[in-house]
Amino acid sequence: MNYWLVKTEPDTYAWDNLVKDKTTVWDGIRNFQARKFLKEMKKGDTVLVYHTGDDKSIQGIAKVTREAFPDPKDNEWLAVELAPVKSLKSPVPLSVIKNTKKLDKMMLVRSPRLSVQPVRADEFDVIIQLSEKL
Repeated sequence: MNYWLVKTEPDTYAWDNLVKDKTTVWDGIRNFQARKFLKEMKKGDTVLVYHTGDDKSIQGIAKVTREAFPDPKDNEWLAVELAPVKSLKSPVPLSVIKNTKKLDKMMLVRSPRLSVQPVRADEFDVIIQLSEKL
């Protein structure tokens, strides 16, 4: 199993929308590196959902329920289907992530604009631990 992080603007599609909808097509990704990562996602992989904008925090955990398929809005790009697993006990803010030594190599810190990115298992574990402590 792999771990991933996807970003969303909460005014467009928030974590709460995913919880309410129970599943969603994660589409609209228009970056070649992010498309490569979408293609690597496998059914059952774990996904952290990150709010951009004013929130700047990881909100919850989802899972991949359908592997990469053509984006319904543009067949040149890809989409995946996600379903919520659970909300984090407390959202983990970007400021905390940046100030956590064990996360200093996390792609979220190094490549902050990338909307789909891999997360190492140890980074995922640290995020969960931080959520429990905040």
